[in-house]
Amino acid sequence: MAHYDLKTEELKQMASKLRAGDTVSLTGTVYTARDAAHKKIVAAMDAGEALPFALEGAAIYYAGPTPAKPGQVIGSVGPTTSGRMDPFAPRLLDAGLSCMIGKGIRSQAVQDAMARNGAVYMVAIGGAGAAKAASIKKVEVIAYEELGCESVKRLTVENFSAIVSQDCVGGNLYTEGVAKYKK
Repeated sequence: MAHYDLKTEELKQMASKLRAGDTVSLTGTVYTARDAAHKKIVAAMDAGEALPFALEGAAIYYAGPTPAKPGQVIGSVGPTTSGRMDPFAPRLLDAGLSCMIGKGIRSQAVQDAMARNGAVYMVAIGGAGAAKAASIKKVEVIAYEELGCESVKRLTVENFSAIVSQDCVGGNLYTEGVAKYKK
């Protein structure tokens, strides 16, 4: 296991090198999107409409930030359960998405799409949303404002920490952890 300090624009080239268990500190642009936004993004793809952001090389954080209190950039911004995005994730991965960040295990279809596209899935610690907010320097709602906290936001992050949970060569902390425990 290794640690990487990465700029988000390096994710496309680095995703194929990252392995389950590696830790990462991300600096750059990360987008928030949850299931309602994913549904709208896929509908836009189906209709041939412009997407809220370029998927090629992008990182999506599965989060619905709470409103910022006075003096804050953002409120609590903890990860949401990633499995809710599984029906949409393979399509986004096939369109160039490089990194997903959330919590919980992903489906085999998502794992297959990650392998096919050289992408990575990272986890952020659930319940630590207030601590995560400290690494977010700027927030901008860029699409689907009607979804409230689930709108698509562009986050500018600095040293946003995450753990590679599932990599593009089949490494999976969830299955490896269970197997280790059963021994």
